[in-house]
Amino acid sequence: MQTPKSILLHIDGTARCVERVQITRQLAESFDAKAMALYSVTPLLLRYPLAIEGGAMIAGELAKLDDEYRDQAHSAFQAASAASPRLTWVELTDGAPWEFAQQALYADLMVLGQRDATDEASAGIPPDFVPNLLIETGRPALVLPYAGPIAHIGRNVLVAWKQTREAARAVSTALPWLVRADHVHVVYYGDSPDLVLQALQRYLQTHGVVATMHCGGPEQGDAGDALLSLAADLDADMLVMGCYGHSRAREWVLGGATRSVLQSMTLPVLMVH
Repeated sequence: MQTPKSILLHIDGTARCVERVQITRQLAESFDAKAMALYSVTPLLLRYPLAIEGGAMIAGELAKLDDEYRDQAHSAFQAASAASPRLTWVELTDGAPWEFAQQALYADLMVLGQRDATDEASAGIPPDFVPNLLIETGRPALVLPYAGPIAHIGRNVLVAWKQTREAARAVSTALPWLVRADHVHVVYYGDSPDLVLQALQRYLQTHGVVATMHCGGPEQGDAGDALLSLAADLDADMLVMGCYGHSRAREWVLGGATRSVLQSMTLPVLMVH
């Protein structure tokens, strides 16, 4: 069981970014970890490549706007981090999303935000930013929803279990939360639920985790909505699950449950590919 000691926080200009900073500070303090905050959005010139035809003056104006947006995000970060020595602001060459992916390879955990298409500041964040990071880097991520309050994380945890590598990695990653949780629930969709749930229960018990097991019925092609509904019924404050996807024609094709949860999440989700 590896407690996260190195956390990489995604910073942008969205309305919920301040909350991500505050939650990351709490995580760093709880796990005696260090967190690196990296501002990462697509530069305006790459978002509007035709602007380069306007010459150096237009390109300069766009670069100036990029600097202003970054400075605004930095100011918000400083206020939310409360000068915690555990959080460090860093800047790389241009802060583009691919640089964030490279830095994620050196972190135990990423803290990301669900994309809110209604927030104008999210325009600089690729729509597939979160799943790309999860699948390309293989690093675990705590993804925070853009809607609803987040009072606590990890006191009442729901684990979505499948007999797969992704789910096994998710459970192993979640153990630092599970051993501290007041309540742990596990749900399994598929055949032989008693045998499967008993096997996982024995594994969790070796780590001192007592879990309540739930049989979700036959395996579903897209269990995402069912997972979120059960999480709401249980008043869970954290969902643990594997992230499923594969590459096809240079784009990621996500599994049904992964796609649904990333689109409609109502609570923090710890995901691992």
